[in-house]
Amino acid sequence: MTFPHLDGEIRDGRHHMQIRVYYEDTDFSGIVYHANYLRFMERGRTNHLRLMGAEQCALFEQAQQESPGFAFVVRSMAIDYLRPARMDDVLDVVTWPVVVKGASITLAQEVRRGDEILVKAQVRVAFISEGKAHPIPKSLRLLMKADVI
Repeated sequence: MTFPHLDGEIRDGRHHMQIRVYYEDTDFSGIVYHANYLRFMERGRTNHLRLMGAEQCALFEQAQQESPGFAFVVRSMAIDYLRPARMDDVLDVVTWPVVVKGASITLAQEVRRGDEILVKAQVRVAFISEGKAHPIPKSLRLLMKADVI
C-alpha cells in the first residue's frame, strides 16, 4: 500500500520527497550529521521504487520467480556535501535514474532546501540473487528505463 503524502511524488521523471530535520538528525553544532544524509537518500530511493508503477507488487513477484532471494544493494556512492542543513529545515530529496545496465542502476540524488542544493550524490545499485550479481529481470529493467531522462 502506498501513502502518496508520505512517499513523495514523481514529477518530470524525478522523485521528490520532503523530510523535516529533527533534533536527532543533528550533531552537537546543530547541523545535520553527515551520515544522516545517507539515510535521507535511502528513503528517497526506496520511495522512488515504490512509486514507479501501480503493478510494482506483481513485478516483484515475477522478479522473485526469475531470481529467488533477490535484493538491490549499494555498490558505490560518490557524494558532495555543499551546504549544511539545520534543525527544522524542510528538505527535498530528489532521485532520478541516470543509467540502467544489465545488473546495475546508477541514480543521481540531491538534497535541497528550496532552490539551494545541499548535497549531491551518484549511487550505483547492484541487483543480486542468492548473494551474486545477477541481471535485473526484464520486467524491472523496463520499468526503470521508462523513467531515465
